[in-house]
Amino acid sequence: MDSAFRSLEITVLSAENLRLDGKSVKKDTFVVVKFDPLNSKSTKADHEGGSNPSWNQKLEMEMPMHAGFITLEVQCRISSANRVIGTATVPASDFLGGYTPVNYLHFLSYRLRDLRGEKNGIINISVKVKGVAVDYMAHAVRKNLSGYPYSSSSSSSSSSSSSSQPTWGVPAGDKNYHGVATGVPIWCASRA
Repeated sequence: MDSAFRSLEITVLSAENLRLDGKSVKKDTFVVVKFDPLNSKSTKADHEGGSNPSWNQKLEMEMPMHAGFITLEVQCRISSANRVIGTATVPASDFLGGYTPVNYLHFLSYRLRDLRGEKNGIINISVKVKGVAVDYMAHAVRKNLSGYPYSSSSSSSSSSSSSSQPTWGVPAGDKNYHGVATGVPIWCASRA
């Protein structure tokens, strides 16, 4: 499992020319932004914009490093059910990579497709990559490892004292050195 993620600020701005069953959408549209089924957020519903809704809502999300795209799903609340109006897939390469610095604001527009694959409006968003972070579990291990007991065996230490505490690390590999090398590798990203 990939343990790092990117912190994104995704602003869902607006949509244009939304239709449902061949008719203009009247109200109650919202957008679900997701990387996978378990990692999603949605905007509040636009009650007045009809087929040209405007949300202008920022969503702070953590994008797993292995994610290759973001899915934008425009939905409409009808009676007691939500109906999908259109979906757009945003490749991560549209806002990552190249020479783009951290905190650069990308304004992007995508064609929406309905469940049959037909064109059904346009969605407008902005994306800002705020940085790369390491998973909190890896951070906690590094933080707490310094408090764990360790011992390094030396030629003067007795076997009873070295067996009472665990030894952390890997053998140093030098036949003249009778200890262990300790340390936790960390992942580091350079910032532009």
